[in-house]
Amino acid sequence: MAVTDPIDDPKAALRKVAYAARKSAFAARADTGAVAAATDHLLAWLGDVSANVVAGYMPIRTELDPLPAMTRLASAGRVCVPVIDGAGRPLLFRDWTPDAVMIDGPFGAQVPEGGAWRVPDVLIVPLVGFDAGCNRLGYGGGFYDRTLARLRAAGPVRAVGFAYAAQELDRLPVEPTDQRLDAVVTEAGVIRP
Repeated sequence: MAVTDPIDDPKAALRKVAYAARKSAFAARADTGAVAAATDHLLAWLGDVSANVVAGYMPIRTELDPLPAMTRLASAGRVCVPVIDGAGRPLLFRDWTPDAVMIDGPFGAQVPEGGAWRVPDVLIVPLVGFDAGCNRLGYGGGFYDRTLARLRAAGPVRAVGFAYAAQELDRLPVEPTDQRLDAVVTEAGVIRP
């Protein structure tokens, strides 16, 4: 696997911009009511998912917190969270409830200590940045791109990015392996491609 020089990688430069924007939005979240507003928009976009398996995520660093939405979703159906199975591999997903026993996982994210393994058909996806076309800028490991490619090859899957509006960037460079999101939800509303 070739290592890309950060100077020649336009995504690396965009990540720096998006991280800074996310950090500022995270600092202002309590004053702006961003989490509550984004949660309401997300639940409205998802609609009735009681027959689905919904994958959320355990927030790290300055990511927009999906736990309020996940808690409400768990009262009506199955919710799971990602577990990293190894570098270069798609994510696995394990059952999550608000009272699940969590342990430290890779990259600082909490993962359930136990529980059934699930295959989600709806995913709430964290991100570093996004554009108006619902292209996602992730952390660079390709975990969600591989996962979405595998899931979409097996059947219908909806994937929604969950982020602060400040994380929107101009048009992102898109590679053949990048998986577009069906929508991005922010505290300002829903963006569709």
